[in-house]
Amino acid sequence: MIGRLFSLVVDCPAPTELAGFYEKLLALTRVEDSGDYVVIESPDGLERVTFQRVGDYRPPRWTDPGHPPQMHVDVLVGDLDVAEEAVLALGATLLEGSDKPIGYRVYADPVGHPFCLVTREGVTPPGQPSPDEGPERRPDTGDDR
Repeated sequence: MIGRLFSLVVDCPAPTELAGFYEKLLALTRVEDSGDYVVIESPDGLERVTFQRVGDYRPPRWTDPGHPPQMHVDVLVGDLDVAEEAVLALGATLLEGSDKPIGYRVYADPVGHPFCLVTREGVTPPGQPSPDEGPERRPDTGDDR
């Protein structure tokens, strides 16, 4: 191992506002906010997302190679329909072409970054144990609504 993930850094036009969206989506807490630079993280500090202001921000466009997504986040949920209602209420948008397959759906956050809501069916190949089975079980993600 060379290292471990410290923070996902997201360029955006308004870090304070976008951090608020992800605080609610991921149940993380704001630990730093200078206006131009905002950090949210889990209580143990192992999950961390940083938002930094970019003056000439140009949002990605889903499936447009001229404006490619430069990052995306997969968010594990228990029920796609319930989670979809919640993220839409926060300001997310279901992206065109996301035909609501079983296991995942693709959205844009309030400034256009794509992210996916995924269920265990969407992240577990057929015939393989789900991420919550076996000795390498990942910690519970919290509220699986």
